Amino acid sequence: MQTEEWSIQQIAKIAGTTSRTLRHYGDVGLLPPSSIGRNGYRHYDRESLVRLQRILLLRDLGLGLPQIADVLDREGSQEDALTGHLAWLRQEQDRLERQIVSVQLTIEALRGGERLMAEDMFDGFDHTQYKDEVEQRWGKRAYADSDRWWRGMSADEKSAWKQRLTDLTSDWVAAAEAGVAPDGPEGTALAQRHVEWLTGIPGTPAAGPDGDVKAYVIGLGEMYVADERFGANYGGTTGAEFVRDALRAYADANL
Repeated sequence: MQTEEWSIQQIAKIAGTTSRTLRHYGDVGLLPPSSIGRNGYRHYDRESLVRLQRILLLRDLGLGLPQIADVLDREGSQEDALTGHLAWLRQEQDRLERQIVSVQLTIEALRGGERLMAEDMFDGFDHTQYKDEVEQRWGKRAYADSDRWWRGMSADEKSAWKQRLTDLTSDWVAAAEAGVAPDGPEGTALAQRHVEWLTGIPGTPAAGPDGDVKAYVIGLGEMYVADERFGANYGGTTGAEFVRDALRAYADANL
């Protein structure tokens, strides 16, 4: 019986990624195609699809490609590995469901003129987890200004801001994985978007006419590499180094 296969274009569309990314995964040995046609087109079978699902799940956890490869090599059966991923996803699902219930309760209380219960309003939230760190790095005023700005935004504005950050982070990861040059056109465009995002946040050293944008941008780039929590946002150490190099090149040329 002939094995069912999908073209690289089909898989890219289904998985919400790009053919370029899939080819890069293949080139680094992370996701080799199950077959290559005479025309050079890559095709993927059922086992490849399962492996790609695992790759994308691990990337969502903030792992870079080298770390993903190491995890895949060390894990046992695909079924056991996906069982572990499923457990983590259910934990995240539970947290999001608790947030949804919290917001629903708040809406219902506001509509009915009822008393708001603080312990119910913030179940699943931890919006001050970086308060002490921000105050230590940049002062209490920096946190107060940014916190006031955030609380003053509407729900739609907050959603749009979060989406902007999500898109920017995803584009950084994709560019790093595709081997984009940090000082090339694509890297420069990403760095410019990143700087525009940073300077739009009140309370940061980059905000305001007197802010030292260049020093702040370069310093943040170094911090992304030094602090694995931040580096995880960009796919791990390799991705963080790409962001750092692109930000430094942009800062040296434009700030």
